[in-house]
Amino acid sequence: MATVHPALAPYVRSIVVYDVTFGAPGVHIGMPSTGLTCVLPVDEPLEVAWDAAPHTRTSGWSSVSGLHTTAAAVHHGLHQSGIQLSLSPAGARALWGVPASALAGELLALGDVDADLGDLPSRLAGEATWDARLEVLERALLGALRRRERAESRPEVARAMALLTRGVPVAATADDVGYSRRRLTTLVRDEVGLSPKTYQRLARFSRAHGRLRRDALDGDVSVARLAAESGYADQAHLAREWTGFAGCSPTEWLRREFPIVQATGDRAEGA
Repeated sequence: MATVHPALAPYVRSIVVYDVTFGAPGVHIGMPSTGLTCVLPVDEPLEVAWDAAPHTRTSGWSSVSGLHTTAAAVHHGLHQSGIQLSLSPAGARALWGVPASALAGELLALGDVDADLGDLPSRLAGEATWDARLEVLERALLGALRRRERAESRPEVARAMALLTRGVPVAATADDVGYSRRRLTTLVRDEVGLSPKTYQRLARFSRAHGRLRRDALDGDVSVARLAAESGYADQAHLAREWTGFAGCSPTEWLRREFPIVQATGDRAEGA
């Protein structure tokens, strides 16, 4: 995890360097989240498609996706390395000059989003170390930030998004920011490309995914506990939502992403 420059911190949630060797070629699950994703591979082009939609498969030296409710299938060989960024919805406006809704459900090259950043992959490839690549990336992002007028979303919409992320019901969120539920739905959809309810479900799923990943790394996984801690009615509810977003159950995701980890309390999934 690289340090994010303070000027970029409101817009870039994380910058992660990855350098992974696999035992065999395969497919990694790119999970939906409330962040926009930008991947910049450096050793071989990234091949990615939406799950169960092979006709959407793209291959290139950059990949940008907005918010999505379907997992991505990331194809890999024996080795993969590069840099992955997660942007907040505000980051789409600040860095690329478009609302996140313009990129919802899309798989695009970086140059399609911002022509001025189209040569960034080649600039990264020209550097020999990760530190040098991160410096090039930071300069490019700061340059993009300076080029934009930085039109922010309306403060009440930003507050509504924060409330929805925390799990506040849609009706209560609408009351808090002084809009009708219908008006709130229009504004949120215009901002991120999803309805308030779907965005709220996605935020809950994203929190659960983060918890399960941490638990897997710690070697202490209980799907029943995860459901309770993540705000699901029960384990079966978690399993249904997880399958809808990720295309597989939590335990199947663990088997594919963390094959040495065993989950407990997964009978409700039929595992």
